[in-house]
Amino acid sequence: MIKLSVNIDHVATLRQARGPPFWEPDPVAAAIICLQAGADGITLHLRLDRRHVQERDLRLLRQIVKRNLNLEMAVTEEMLQIALDVKPDLCTLVPERPEETTTEGGLDVVKQKETIKDAIERLHKGGIKVSLFIEPEAEQVKAAKEVGADMVELYTGAYAEASSPEEEEREFNRLFKAAQLAGELGLEVRAGHSLTFRNLRRITTLPNLTEVSIGHNIIARAVLLGLDKAVKEVLAILH
Repeated sequence: MIKLSVNIDHVATLRQARGPPFWEPDPVAAAIICLQAGADGITLHLRLDRRHVQERDLRLLRQIVKRNLNLEMAVTEEMLQIALDVKPDLCTLVPERPEETTTEGGLDVVKQKETIKDAIERLHKGGIKVSLFIEPEAEQVKAAKEVGADMVELYTGAYAEASSPEEEEREFNRLFKAAQLAGELGLEVRAGHSLTFRNLRRITTLPNLTEVSIGHNIIARAVLLGLDKAVKEVLAILH
């Protein structure tokens, strides 16, 4: 059965848009609703500029989420120190640019092998598993194995945003081959980015896939359906 980790970043985005004295909605409360609705885990991205998720959210969630808390983070000394202090169950290393609206693609592991390998070793010593958010390319999958990652999360943005059936087919084939190779190398396979209840079904056919991470679509649907129903809508596809 493919698991679902709900990314609660955009609940925090809505909170930060209004700010004090209201400070709502609370992403921690949203995480509780997601788990009660059947989600298998919670994902959050503590960005360097703190544009949405705050350290307070991460620390409270660590107390509440007893398993499958996934911290997305840039490979920086600040983030490593926070991760080693809070100890999420999983750290997903991602690329990050200050001016980007959302993560724009996968981490280039090939060009940053030593830096990423060092980060993984430190996180492993702290008892934290590590996933690398990468493009669905053979060289990146192989590099993830070489630096000691436990798993990879394949970037599904190009597939989800394809403008034609031909482009979608091409991008799905890239994902399929990358997932197949990752499994052969002993890496756990996850997938995420721009996934929705409309384009998810085909992703569930990827070989070796164990989990998907979905944020924006679930939170957007929650405005219309409610968070509980939005989570269950996705779970119905996965299960």
